[in-house]
Amino acid sequence: MTKLWSKTKVGNLELPHRLAMAPMTRSRAEEDGTPGDLSPLYYAQRASMGLLITEGAQPSDDGQGYLWSPGIYTEQHIKGWKQVTDAVHEAGGYMYIQLMHAGRMSHPDNTPHHRQPVAPSAIAPGVQMFTATGMQDIPVPRELSKEDIQTTISDFRKAAAAAIEAGADGVEIHGANGYLINQFLGENSNTRTDEYGGSIENRARFAIEVTKAVVQEIGADRTGFRISPGTSLGGIQDGEQGSQLYLYLVKELAKLELAYLHVMHLGNEKLLYDIRSIWTNPLLVNRAGRALENLSIDLDNDLADMVPVGAWSLANPDLVERLKSGAPLNEADPSTFFGIGSKGYTDYPTLQELESVSLHNEKNE
Repeated sequence: MTKLWSKTKVGNLELPHRLAMAPMTRSRAEEDGTPGDLSPLYYAQRASMGLLITEGAQPSDDGQGYLWSPGIYTEQHIKGWKQVTDAVHEAGGYMYIQLMHAGRMSHPDNTPHHRQPVAPSAIAPGVQMFTATGMQDIPVPRELSKEDIQTTISDFRKAAAAAIEAGADGVEIHGANGYLINQFLGENSNTRTDEYGGSIENRARFAIEVTKAVVQEIGADRTGFRISPGTSLGGIQDGEQGSQLYLYLVKELAKLELAYLHVMHLGNEKLLYDIRSIWTNPLLVNRAGRALENLSIDLDNDLADMVPVGAWSLANPDLVERLKSGAPLNEADPSTFFGIGSKGYTDYPTLQELESVSLHNEKNE
């Protein structure tokens, strides 16, 4: 893992190694979307990861999908995130806030205005969502008008500005995992007949226009973008032209000189090689479920510049120290991934804490 520990640069950030903390929904915000009281501690505990990409933060009321997810569009949100970014910076890390509009992956019971979800087309995803009263079918969304689309693009722009005001080092635009931008890309989720649907170029238009607006607002060197080619999350299907769609999108995004592209890699190796040949700026490749011993393979094969890590960084605040020393890792507890309180959030022990407990026990024996 030699290359894993070499320094690198993302945008205007000088990073100490090639690991990054991947974005992970934690559902611990206040009801109004303000980051919870434990959020500064949670992220600061993991500052040694270098670049921390936060859980998805909705850019508007319409953008919320899940209960207790954070927002980044009100003064209260900005104040809450400022406490988080200050804590991370004080601990020596950097933070990108992920901008995530859930689109049709929502339920009226989960949003502050209790309105019908929105999407490129009035097509339900065919899955259920957790609400305060339990699992419910996601309803058919309202199709965004062209005026609505421009408003949504403006919401992303304003959210990016709010993130920077909150002290973030940049933002990651979430174009993956079945959420709104991904819904515009999907062949089965976007059946529009205007300039935002149909052809590859049209289905990619919304993603590109959102990115251009964010870049215009905060700068390319503070803007990342996430994709998940081939995902089936949220009922998305790329269609037979999926690879061509993503290669077109990546080529267009590459013209903007973004800080990075973040690929949630789902097994299409040829597509990853093709993306790598197009994308000359930092490329982050996240392979879900990879074995620990394979952590640096994409770096070593020059297929990636950084390795985002999810559950391991969730369960190990001192993951960098553990990997460098070959120490065993804490196991993540999936039952505490989402919810309230410190359990499974800020209570995973570091090596130093485990050693202190061990010494204490030895003295008392």
